[in-house]
Amino acid sequence: MKLLSRQNAPSQGEVLLEDKAITHFKPKEFALKVAYLPQHPPVTDGVTVKELVSFGRFPWKGAFGRYTAQDKAFIQEAIQKVGLEDYQDRFVATLSGGERQRAWIAMLLAQQSECILLDEPTSALDISHQYELLALIRELNLSLGLTVIMVLHDINMAAKFSDHLIALHSGEVIAQGSPSEMMKVDTLEKIYGMELALFQHPITGHPISYIP
Repeated sequence: MKLLSRQNAPSQGEVLLEDKAITHFKPKEFALKVAYLPQHPPVTDGVTVKELVSFGRFPWKGAFGRYTAQDKAFIQEAIQKVGLEDYQDRFVATLSGGERQRAWIAMLLAQQSECILLDEPTSALDISHQYELLALIRELNLSLGLTVIMVLHDINMAAKFSDHLIALHSGEVIAQGSPSEMMKVDTLEKIYGMELALFQHPITGHPISYIP
């Protein structure tokens, strides 16, 4: 994820975006293509939801650019898309974990990038908020045509909400494919190094893994 977001440089080879090495993009140009949310976002003490979301317009405006009516409309639209209209004047630090993550997602939406990178966005959330956040991300992916790349550790959640899965071990790809291709006993054993079993969800029919 740090390679894709230009946080780290590759030790060999290069990362391409639209057939162009990402190191060749100017910072503003890259920000208009890719938005990144790290696993541990910066501290937001004293910042309201609306102010946080407005930071997403920075690549378009610069440090001292004035916000136009269009900018304000994009900010408000992003807040509405994540369902935080009633919280926009609240300080981000006072929100629950799930609400806080939605505020950060809104900031990425305000940036209007074509691709968003999410590094373990559900790591600090309980199971219900994990589901709600991933359902929101999937909805935005489908409704806005966003490319979403994220790191998840829960194979069942990943399989439910993703189109394509890539399993890494020690920095190497050990398996990849569609959810139906990845949710097989032999593939899961290869990924996790332990025996796992599968059953079909009684309503959706999706395969779900468990420890027998």
